This record gives sequence, structure tokens and C-alpha cells, in this order.
Amino acid sequence: METEGGITVRRALELPGLRGGLPEVLTCADRLDRTVRWVHAGEAPNIPALLEGGELLLTTGLGIGSRPAEQRAFVRRLADRGIAALVVELGPRFGRLPSAIVEAARAAGLPLVQLHREVPFVAVTEEIHTEIVNGHYALLRRAEEVHRRCTQAVLGGGGVPQVLGILADFAGNPVFLETPDGRLLFAAGPGTGPAGAGPLQVWEGLRGARAARAAPPAGAVLVEVPGGGPGTGSVRARLVLLAVSGSLLTVHRMAAERAAGILAVVLMQARQEEELAARGRGDFLTDLAEGRIAPGDAPAQAGVLGFRPGGDPLLPVVMRLAPESAPSGSWALLARAVAEELAGVGAPVLVGVRPVEGRVPLLLALRPGTTRTALADRVAAALRAGADRAGLERPGDRTPSAVVVGDAGGWEAAGAGLRHAAEAATAAHGLGDRPWWDARRLDIDLLLWRLRDQPDLASFVERSVGPLLEHDRTARPALLPTLEAYLAHAGRKAEAARELHLNRQTLYNRLARIGELLGTDLDDPQSVLALSLALRARRHTG
Repeated sequence: METEGGITVRRALELPGLRGGLPEVLTCADRLDRTVRWVHAGEAPNIPALLEGGELLLTTGLGIGSRPAEQRAFVRRLADRGIAALVVELGPRFGRLPSAIVEAARAAGLPLVQLHREVPFVAVTEEIHTEIVNGHYALLRRAEEVHRRCTQAVLGGGGVPQVLGILADFAGNPVFLETPDGRLLFAAGPGTGPAGAGPLQVWEGLRGARAARAAPPAGAVLVEVPGGGPGTGSVRARLVLLAVSGSLLTVHRMAAERAAGILAVVLMQARQEEELAARGRGDFLTDLAEGRIAPGDAPAQAGVLGFRPGGDPLLPVVMRLAPESAPSGSWALLARAVAEELAGVGAPVLVGVRPVEGRVPLLLALRPGTTRTALADRVAAALRAGADRAGLERPGDRTPSAVVVGDAGGWEAAGAGLRHAAEAATAAHGLGDRPWWDARRLDIDLLLWRLRDQPDLASFVERSVGPLLEHDRTARPALLPTLEAYLAHAGRKAEAARELHLNRQTLYNRLARIGELLGTDLDDPQSVLALSLALRARRHTG
């Protein structure tokens, strides 16, 4: 029987040390399979407060007390501490155990043993402790054998399925590897191999029950697979053993803990390989964009990377992540998540990552019957979902990620389209949060972004809207939102008023005040154009 690395009370009584004392079990003989975690000998009245549970207490009874009430209270306190058994040596203190002690032990469910002959407590303690240590060592050897087999499997080219299969065979129960939020990654059952239907059926049966609670069922073993970083956020996965065919024992947890260390290395290696592949695709797309790969050579190189669009037009797309998000998160997970999100599109896609620039470039085949707008919607949603899953985009980011879609064309236009989309994605930061931007509509912003360091551009912004900005710093209501709404609606005052939730007269008054501050006529097309450019330039120079 499993004893948590200790021995049972029954086994302790069978050892020569206690057997020589002629032990007599007075109460709870049906509970002698309790685990003895340690042995303690003592005579102090306050000894229950010194115990932690699982001990076999040896005593001659000097500290138990002389009155029945004291004796009953002493036994109850021992039972409350969760000791394994109480062993009392008869002698000068007790010729036979008082009925108060026996009755209290029986009522508390505590095994009570009396010794009819004197035994050396030191020898008994040493003998039982040796047995406990040997038991622990035996468990360690069994767990280490599982560790050795798992290590050999990995060194022989195996991966997660092989490790889980070894652990499942050892535990005689199904084993699962899941994400920290409970999504299944791998499953294995005893004797079924990593792809057996048995464990998957078990998982499906538990899915509904686990949806209502975060913890696995009672009797299960859960071990975290570390991710290599500090804190709880570094957990990469969870190893779950379920008690389906039999109970899970301490040795199974020990083996699972050792297997988790191997799985951490396997997953880390897989993630590194996956990230290297994603970076390789990103390098190819960047080289294509920067003209280092000729259009005639691009199809063959893309084919090596698994991208074969045939004769369909290519749609270049670039996602530029928020600068504060780019250093963290998993770029490999981002590339995988985007590919999974786009799996339903039904079109070839090549996704790469460029962590240094914080960019995700990709090419997609525009299949017949699919419009550029419809495909752009799907791609933008997939990119944002992937960034969220990979921890590379958060709701609190000051500037959200920008997704820019270029023009569809052949391989001759793909490089220029990627380059244009990448530059436009950089210029699009700070322009607002949209699902995606059309690269063709960002040309003015791209030009202004390229001129952002020119002193003349800053002077132009100051001359055009400086007095208005100064007004808003010292007075209320702020007038800049009124000007932005007016220009966004191309001078249509009724629409601007509706957006600002103002009546028309209030809008007219504010526009008149803006005209006075800027010394310009807001009905003049040239003035409106200059103000529009100044506000767009301000986003890049501010």
C-alpha cells in the first residue's frame, strides 16, 4: 500500500523494536494502515502542540495526566493534530491504560497501542526512521527510472507524445498536457500510445465539468511545466494525471515532476525552432521588400518555405506592433496563432516575424471569388487575435498595433508592396485604432512621417495651429476636437455637429472662435487643406 514515502502503523508494529515490546492494539485496529511519517518520543503535557501530523508517538504516559478529564483532553489534542498512532509503554506510570484514555482514543478514531514490555525508544525510533528513509529512497529510484526512460526517448528523437506515453504506462492512467488556461495540447493513455482514442474520450467527458471549475477532479495530479522565466506567468503548460483506472500515488507525482522538467526542455527547443523558422520567413519577406531577392527567384525560394500561391495575385500585409508591446511575448506563438486563425481562409499564406522592427510581414494568395477587402478583414482579425494570444498586444497599450494592406499583384510587385505597407504601418501609428489601413490612403501620412525630423515641418504646424493649441492649454472648452471633426467631415457642419453632440449655433460659435484664433477663413478650401495637413503632421512631430 502507498504510504507517501513512509510506512504504515501495522508495519511499524511488525519491526523488531516494537514487536519486542509485545504490542497490544486497544482501539481502531482497522486503521493500522495509516501512514507513519515520523516517530516522536516524549513525556511533556504540551507535546500535542509540537506535532505536525503523521507521527507515531511513543510515551510512558508521564505527561498524559492523572485525572480522567486531563487524559481525555490529551488524547483529543493528539487526534486533532492528526498523528498516526499513540503507543504507550506500561510500567511505573500505568500498569494498565485507564479506561478514559482508551475510550477517548476510540471516540477520536485514533489507534492506541500498549506495550507490555519495556523497549528502548531510541532504538525503535532509529529502526522506524531507517525504514521510512528506505521507503523514500525506493520511491525516488522508481521515479528516477521514469526520468531515465523519458530522457532516452528524447535523446532518441522522441518528443512530447513519447514522454507522455511513458508516464501514462507508469501511472496506469491517462496523462494530458494542457495550456495554462486548460486547452488540450497532447494526450496519452496506458498501452494506447500517444494517439489512442481512450484518453481523448476521457478528456471530452471532463471538458464540461472542468468548464465550471479551474481545478481537475479529486485524486488527480497536476504539475506545472515551467517556461523558463520568473513568476507564475512563466508557466508554459500543465501536466495532468487523472485517476481513471486506479489511484495516483506519491511516486506518480514524483515521476510527473521529473517528466515536467524534460517537457520544459522539449517545449523550449520546439519554440526556439519554431521562432527561428518564423524569423527565417520574416527575413525572406524583408529581403524581398528591400530588393535583395529578384522577382524571378522569389517563387522558388518561397516554395522552399512552403508558400506556393500558383498564379493568383499576392496581397502584401504588414502588422506593426505597439513599441511598448514588442519586447515581450512569444513571436513564435504569434506566427503559429496567425497561421491557425487564417487556416479557414482557404488560401496559401506566408507569415514571418521581425522582432527587432516589431513587424509581422505576410503574403497571401488572393483566390478567385475573394475580394481584397474581405481578405483584408480576415487577415487583420487574425493578426490581432494572434497578437493577443501571444501576449504581444494588450488593451492598455498607448498606441494600438497598425495593420496595413497593400495592393495585390504578381511577384514583380510583391516586394514594393511589402515595402510600402511596412513604411505605411510605421506612419500609421498614432492615427487611431482601425481594423486595418489601406496603404494607398496613407501616402500623405507616409510623406509627413518621412519629413517628421525636418524643422520646417514643425514650424508649419506651429504657424498653422499653434494659437489654437495654446488656447486649449489654458481655456475651456477645448476647440481642437471641433476643428478635427469639422475637417474630418470635409466642412459639412451638420455632420460635425452631430458627431460632437452640439447644436448648430454652438458649433458656429466655436468655428468662428477658431477662425479668430488662427486668423483664417474656415470656408476657404486652401485654408482647410493647410489645416488638414498641419493636424496630420502634428501626429508625427508631437
